[in-house]
Amino acid sequence: MIFNVQAMPIYRLIDELIFPPAELAEPDGLLAVGGDLGTERLLLAYRRGIFPWYSEGDPILWWSPEPRLIIEPGFIHVSKSLKKIIKQRLFEIKFDTAFRTVINNCANIPRKDGRGTWITTEMKNAYIRLHHLGYAHSVEAWQGERLAGGLYGISLGRAFFGESMFFKVSNASKIALIALANILEKWNFNMIDCQVSTKHLMNMGAYEIDRREFLQRLNYAMRFPTRQGLWTGLEWKPPW
Repeated sequence: MIFNVQAMPIYRLIDELIFPPAELAEPDGLLAVGGDLGTERLLLAYRRGIFPWYSEGDPILWWSPEPRLIIEPGFIHVSKSLKKIIKQRLFEIKFDTAFRTVINNCANIPRKDGRGTWITTEMKNAYIRLHHLGYAHSVEAWQGERLAGGLYGISLGRAFFGESMFFKVSNASKIALIALANILEKWNFNMIDCQVSTKHLMNMGAYEIDRREFLQRLNYAMRFPTRQGLWTGLEWKPPW
């Protein structure tokens, strides 16, 4: 079905678990409205290059932006100054030990437009369910008992879909991302999906590709089995 939002025709989702092709998204990336955040629908969306993004009180909106920002795990850029900080071992990196705390911290980051978080209560609950099922993961930078920063996202096949990151101590989230990239490189993941462009991520080696190339890379990544389950036993050893 087609639904008109602000004179833009987009697809209205029905109860059946289907999505229109990502190639049909509007120029700004908006593809569909409605549906739910059930586990099966979310996993189907990510496998198709689609993700939800909306504000509290609004209908669920589904996006597939172009261009798309990605990081190839083996080519993440680590500056000399950041390498020095990593060598000082100021942070201990852990995986999946505080997923709920990470997503809550990400949700509390103020938006520039003052409208509040896009990580709604409904979204938090949905991703926490995915975490319990072994699809959503957190990477955390700790200083003793203090969570200094981290990120979370979805892992499917050989692709990791980054959702959000936060820091309370400078460089904590950057080092969490570097640790994730190093682990994913060892597992032969072909990309970290960063969704939309930010200067911060581009400085760390992220770059833009068009939707067609992104979907080709995604289709390849989905040929491989998912590392489903908690990643709590992982240990990260910096390669420098």
